[in-house]
Amino acid sequence: MADPVVARFEVTARRRPEKVALRWDGGALTYRQLDRRAGGFARALHHGGVRAGDRVALVIGNRAEFVVALLGALKLGATVAPLDPRLIDEERTRIIDDLAPAVVVHDVAADECDWPSPSSDAPALILYTSGSTGAPKGAVLSQHAVAAGVASWIDPVMALTADDVVLAVLPLSHSYGLNGALLAPLVTGATVGLLERFSPEAVLGSIRDLGVSVFPGVATMFRRLLDAEADLGDLRRLRIALSGAAPCPWPLASEWRAATGVRILRGYGMTELFRPISYVAGDPEDRPDAIGRAVAGVELKIVDDDGAGLPAGECGELFIRSPAAMDEYLGAPDETRAVLAGGWFRTGDLATIDPGGFVRIDGRKRERILRGGYSIFPQEVEAVLMAHPAVTEAAVIGVGHPELGEEVMAFVALRHGADVAPEALVAWCRERLASFKYPRHVTILEALPKAATGKVLKSALRTSG
Repeated sequence: MADPVVARFEVTARRRPEKVALRWDGGALTYRQLDRRAGGFARALHHGGVRAGDRVALVIGNRAEFVVALLGALKLGATVAPLDPRLIDEERTRIIDDLAPAVVVHDVAADECDWPSPSSDAPALILYTSGSTGAPKGAVLSQHAVAAGVASWIDPVMALTADDVVLAVLPLSHSYGLNGALLAPLVTGATVGLLERFSPEAVLGSIRDLGVSVFPGVATMFRRLLDAEADLGDLRRLRIALSGAAPCPWPLASEWRAATGVRILRGYGMTELFRPISYVAGDPEDRPDAIGRAVAGVELKIVDDDGAGLPAGECGELFIRSPAAMDEYLGAPDETRAVLAGGWFRTGDLATIDPGGFVRIDGRKRERILRGGYSIFPQEVEAVLMAHPAVTEAAVIGVGHPELGEEVMAFVALRHGADVAPEALVAWCRERLASFKYPRHVTILEALPKAATGKVLKSALRTSG
């Protein structure tokens, strides 16, 4: 079994104590400084009554304090749950109530000490994703799962070395940014360039000033960089770029490569599985309609509606077995059983695997919307709309968007005699949901289309939308 990620970081810190681990606008920490800062935070947690196996929630943006808190809590043997700082209070409260952490961390004092990590059987991470019923779900990831996922990111996916500089502009509270842009480079001995918010100007400046060689991003970022009225010459400094979280269309990847000379390594993953399917740095083959192949140690199969395996070339639901998979959803055995069986994770995605192992995603059995790299479940947005006093029915779908992949669109029917403008319903949602979740468009209908059973026909809404 691989050593826990924090133990591997400590080995790297001993081997490369003076190497710069983190760099940001106006500051830097060496591996030795970062290790001691994390040790100081572990001690502070311990003095505050936190013990190995306790849960620690982090509500910090892409700053050095996040990294210190993450590593410090792991050094103590605690289980870390990073939460997106952009969540509104009501959303964060629901997650905190579910998580029941020993402490919620918003900032970190600059304290230092040596604090070697213990052997711990406690889970390493709990990463939250919206539930299919609208309630948040915490994916519980073991020490082994996180170590396996990070190892795969290092090699073969990115082929990282200690000479690399990786830009961390993706949210570190999400699986992709946390593992690909932070933990993988810190285990390798590379340098992480921290950027708290994305803008084309900030990314181009960081790539130039920090000597960035690896840029994990999402399709929206690549599109905005290409559309920026700026000199893109600094992008040619990159060794590779990576896309994840939401599909990166082949035309965008091709346009990016033509403009920069840099390949985007496309891939597929989710909070519960990290990145089990990907193109990799050492293999130049790219296919326009495929998301990559299974990385080492990952098994894939395609099944029909009865769970029977299908041969290569036939479309069915994608099942994945990975050493980096979650153990369970926290406190949700029914939802866990719905996606995990016999070590296989049911993705809910419809896919085809060709004889060469390349995977094409053909659609989704579940209704998750992928907007700019963020997962949004319609039921959560529908629940907010239904809470409006004028709304009697609500249905939310994803519609195609050239930059974000998908946009959130809502359809509602109003109570008899009610009168409310679509803009007012958008504002209602904006006040109650994170900025990436609320619908930008609301259409008011006399009634939502339904089947004889009373089920809303979202296919009809997609046609009308």
